[in-house]
Amino acid sequence: MSPRLAAARALAQVMAGKASLGSSLPTQLERVSVRDRALTQELAFGTARWFQRLDGLANALLEKPLKAAERELHALLLVGLYQLLYTRIPAHAAIGETVNAAKTLKKPWASGLLNAVLRRAQREGAEQLAALERDPTIRLAHPRWLQKRLKQDWPDGWEAICQANNAHPPMTLRVNLARTSRSAYLSRLSDAGIDAEPCRFSSVGLRLLQPCDVSQLPGFTEGEVSVQDEAAQLAAPLLELKPGQRVLDACCAPGGKTCQILEQQSALDELVALDLEPKRLERVRENLERLQLHATLKAADARELSNWWDGRPFQRILLDAPCSATGVIRRHPDIKLTRQAEDIAALAQLQGQLLDQLWQTLDVGGVLVYATCSVLPEENSQTIAAFLARQPGARELEISADYGLAQPCGRQLLPQNDGHDGFYLAKLIKIAA
Repeated sequence: MSPRLAAARALAQVMAGKASLGSSLPTQLERVSVRDRALTQELAFGTARWFQRLDGLANALLEKPLKAAERELHALLLVGLYQLLYTRIPAHAAIGETVNAAKTLKKPWASGLLNAVLRRAQREGAEQLAALERDPTIRLAHPRWLQKRLKQDWPDGWEAICQANNAHPPMTLRVNLARTSRSAYLSRLSDAGIDAEPCRFSSVGLRLLQPCDVSQLPGFTEGEVSVQDEAAQLAAPLLELKPGQRVLDACCAPGGKTCQILEQQSALDELVALDLEPKRLERVRENLERLQLHATLKAADARELSNWWDGRPFQRILLDAPCSATGVIRRHPDIKLTRQAEDIAALAQLQGQLLDQLWQTLDVGGVLVYATCSVLPEENSQTIAAFLARQPGARELEISADYGLAQPCGRQLLPQNDGHDGFYLAKLIKIAA
């Protein structure tokens, strides 16, 4: 299959609200040659990243909008525009290959339409786009509801957040200090011809100046290093782990923080790694096996204590709560299409329920660290403030750190170009049952 058609078909499912790229793209990648998989992925993710701009331009170039039934053709047109505007693919190849891909749709008129619109975009696209950029939705390539929310929550920094969301994310590593030191591993990377630099805030983090396949990383198979964003690396240290503690990692998949907890403290009494979906726990198991670590894996809804909790309290809990993922849009640009305004209140309600239920499993004197990869206060500082208001036995502990922005509760990290993702952290202690 053509990589352009494969990318368009994956994207069409996202546009229809039926999937994320994480679920729709793997099936399409299996249908293209190994040689074309990187291009397919780039076209799908790139088109999603700039969707609002590309869609606005497409609507300006089309004489009449495409019908909903023509979603694959619509997606293929956007893939064609993406190539013309954002890649180094020669225009003649971008147009020719995209038009050829349309022939597979078995709609004789589709190829002619794509050819005409893409050639017009080649001539007029930059001028048309400049006129359309008066609309910030098109200029910053974010849905209108999210722009309004970011502007409301971060009036001085919302455009910078959008721009960071549109950048390509860095590849960041977490060094396993149980096996090596950060400086020693940095030297190994240099010897392997891989340029990297220490992360600013994480003492175990390294940022690669150019992403690479994990197979190129020295010692990766042996567990010396893992891929994990710098912001996510900041959660586990807040637990202040000690030997003999029983720890819960709730909503643990894919297991990066699970493994970091065990790398930090090998003498825990037990680490219970809990996630809703058994399939997602397979990824956690794979990461644990590579690092030669052990945790008790349980698949259950964290809110339903009778289905998974044995009644023995935990001294530490990490709750990496389900959220809008608005802090990691640069890694998952299809969030701009899959997430809707009405989702936020529902997510905040779920987060509150998780806090209320898991709090019952925490020992008096125990610490709970709450984390999300959201930049929206409704899911973060407001959720924690509401929890503290209804839990008299809970107190917030200050996070003394030089990262992020102090909030009424917790600290908020906003996405940084060549730095960490957007992330939120709060630390709570149970002073009474």
